Amino acid sequence: MGGSPLVIPLADFLPGSYLREYPICWQIMIKHIRRDQLIPGMYIHDLNCSWIDHPFLLNTFKVEDEKAIAKIAELGIVELFIDTGKGFDVDGAKTQEEHQAEIHQEFHEKIADYQRHPGNLAPAVPLKAEIVNARRVHHDAHLVAHQILSDARLGKQVEVQKVEPVVESITESVFRNRNALISLSRLKNKDDYTFQHSVSVCVLLISFCQAMGYERSVMREVGVGGLLHDIGKMKIPDHILNKPIELTAPEFSQMQSHAALGREMLKGTPGITETAIVVAAQHHERYDGTGYPDRLKGNQIAVFGQMASIVDVYDALTSNRVYHSGMDPVAALKKLFEWSKSHFNEELVHHFIRTIGIFPVGSLVMLKSGRIGVVIDPDNNNLLHPVVRVIYDTNTSRKLSPQDIDFSKTGESQATDNIIGHELPQRWGIDPYAYL
Repeated sequence: MGGSPLVIPLADFLPGSYLREYPICWQIMIKHIRRDQLIPGMYIHDLNCSWIDHPFLLNTFKVEDEKAIAKIAELGIVELFIDTGKGFDVDGAKTQEEHQAEIHQEFHEKIADYQRHPGNLAPAVPLKAEIVNARRVHHDAHLVAHQILSDARLGKQVEVQKVEPVVESITESVFRNRNALISLSRLKNKDDYTFQHSVSVCVLLISFCQAMGYERSVMREVGVGGLLHDIGKMKIPDHILNKPIELTAPEFSQMQSHAALGREMLKGTPGITETAIVVAAQHHERYDGTGYPDRLKGNQIAVFGQMASIVDVYDALTSNRVYHSGMDPVAALKKLFEWSKSHFNEELVHHFIRTIGIFPVGSLVMLKSGRIGVVIDPDNNNLLHPVVRVIYDTNTSRKLSPQDIDFSKTGESQATDNIIGHELPQRWGIDPYAYL
């Protein structure tokens, strides 16, 4: 037979807008889809939720059947990413790059809005004057958290009188300069994560409350709840808490029970306040009603429960675990910003971003010149222009004599250099805290 070969579009063979995986070359890309667009045969590239909110060992896997989709729906996942090179596609879906560009644009528009309305977030004392005291407070808080939680695992009752003094010390440090303790809260040992995470949530919650203008007495109650928020995990068997593979449905259900268990444990604790109990009970509730243990929605969740859920996820996202590498702060804040459209109170997320700052103290940043610096003052009223201590030159691979640059002020250094992004300390073998 003569003539040109017949070419039939691949989509003509397929139902709806889904493109099947055939041995034909087309552009492979990661795409952003709604959960209701998910079908068996798709390959999930990223569940687009905090790793603490799902039982899967990995964020990447092929969807084999409707049971897997139902499991994802139960987790409250609203949007996710698929890999079209390993599974089915969705015609017209945005690429990962397009979605991230939209979030980036919205995020920085909001940051610009913060700049126009700076508020009053200046610390009472310089970081240098507080960091030594903050290290002592952080160390003492870790020891108390370790003792209290370990005793709870043995069935002993929580002694609130042991918790209150360390929470008071944290509160006083936060009022002097909250950036000191916030920076130290990112220091964690993978083997001691549960105890250190409890201290970090306490510090972040107290700092959050201070930025929101709450009274010290309220901050202390919230801080006690933060330090004890995961106490229910002491009733979860170690083989589930530390399981290195995907949790079964019953195991994940048991893991989720820790919030309700914590509530019951604290209800029977002499001297505990209702505010502290709410923090422990509601830190896994989600604004869209997809959380646990009670599936509370919107303002059914107490404001301190809403704040605790934001803080808990942020600290988990930025922490290194045995099976999870922590994000840099700005990436975690962008995720919270993205999820504020569903999982979190949007207004509270904005307040939290202002509390933490885009460039927290102790974070490592890359400059346009190729030099690396440590943020020593985030300037919460000028979030994009912190004070940076320049310490390393990637062009020559050598350490530099520390030089401080205040990017909030115009001048020669401002005109010739600027921050282009965060860096992970382990990549360069740099301990940022040695330069504070």
